[in-house]
This record gives sequence, structure tokens and C-alpha cells, in this order.
Amino acid sequence: MIALKTERELEVVAENARLLREILLDLAARVEPGITTGELDRLAERWIRAAGAAPAFKGYQGYPATLCCSVNAEVVHGIPSFRRVLREGDVISLDLGLRRGGYYADAAVTVGVGQVGPEAQALVRATLAALRAALEAAKIGAHVSDLSYAIESTARRFGFYPVKEFVGHGIGRALHEDPQIPNFGPPGFGPVLREGMVLCPEPMLKGDDLPVRILPDGWTAVTGSGALAAHFEEMVALTPEGPWVLTGWVGEEIWAKRS
Repeated sequence: MIALKTERELEVVAENARLLREILLDLAARVEPGITTGELDRLAERWIRAAGAAPAFKGYQGYPATLCCSVNAEVVHGIPSFRRVLREGDVISLDLGLRRGGYYADAAVTVGVGQVGPEAQALVRATLAALRAALEAAKIGAHVSDLSYAIESTARRFGFYPVKEFVGHGIGRALHEDPQIPNFGPPGFGPVLREGMVLCPEPMLKGDDLPVRILPDGWTAVTGSGALAAHFEEMVALTPEGPWVLTGWVGEEIWAKRS
């Protein structure tokens, strides 16, 4: 069932989204050669708890950390470690969620470590373009699959492939609410978008068209060939005035600062 937020609920969700945005901006500023993903995870949890919130991912279905840190060929759900040292030229997805006042926030950004190569730059720009296309398609009266089509068509226009095994989602009192938002498919299908819906489209693009694999840790998803992957996610509310990006285009801001 799709939950529609009241004006009061939307205020709480929006405030949580602003907090998450600020934490992601601070985390991205710490990404540099030599830092470990474990250090980033520790900072994320410290900042979330200092704001009176709780990590959304830690303990969720057994996930052991606050932050998902997915490096290079890792698509999503990479587990942070103090042994995983970031190196010049890496790209890392920082996927983070929090809960405060009974409501969740969830967003992801991909960050370059130092100077990244042209392939990584092209992939990240394509993924950001796919996210922007999906957010612009999030209008009252559209269909969920219009967002999916926007993501896939943008990915293929740039020469990349959407990840098909994972989806975006609604969000509110639960971390993952209906509807699911695949990263591929034709337009004009699925539930009609209505005022009060809050969605988390999250395009994940990669350089191959092979199925992803799950590593023995049971969480980390990697591309089939070892090709690079990128992942962005923002929160958007559907309003009569159009899409309201609650997380403030944080992915574009971070990439613009570091590219």
C-alpha cells in the first residue's frame, strides 16, 4: 500500500532529509586517498546520533554498519572496514539512512577519490543525468514506470547499463515503502503518482550488461565483469507545484565541488 504524507508528516520528512544532506556533504568532504571506509562509517554514525537520530541501516535485516560504502565495481551494500583504504582514482558510493521522529531519510552519492579517470567521470555524469531525468519525471499524474524509463533511456544514451536487480522505493514511516521503482522499463505503467507521495529513485549504472553478483559476505553486490558502477539517490516529494527534491540535489552539489 502506498502511504500519502500529510503536510505535517512532510515537514518531518523534509527536516530529516535536510539533516541527511548535511551529513553526506560532510562525509564527501572527508573522502580522500588514505581514509578507510570504516572511518567514514564511524563518522556517519557519530554525526547521526549527535543530531538525535538513529542509523537506519545498522541492524536492518542484519546489516552490520551505519553506512554502505561501495567502491569501484561494487554496486551497492558494500560493508565498511578499517582495512579498506581508499586510493587515488577510486570511486565510492556513500549510501546513508537515518530515522528521527518516527520517519526515515535515505540518500546516496558517488564520490571520486582524488583525480578519477575519464571512464569514471563519464559514468558518474551519466548516473547524475539519469537521476535528474527521474526526478523531473516525478509529477502528479505520471506513472511509476515513467521514472524507470527516464533512468534506463538516459543510461543507454550515455552508453551505460542500468542495474536491474535493485530498485528505488517510497519512504516515510518505513525505510522501504511502496512503490518500488525499477531502473528500467517502458513508460506508462505502474501506480499513478499522487500528491503526498515521497519517493527515492536511485539509479545504479554500470559499464557492463551482465547480472550483478553477491560476494560471500552476503551483502556486497558487484558488477559481473568488474566494470565500474555508480549510484545516486535523492528524496523527492510530489506536490502540486512539481517535484520537491527534499535532499536538495546533494549528489550534483558534491560532484560539482570535486570534479
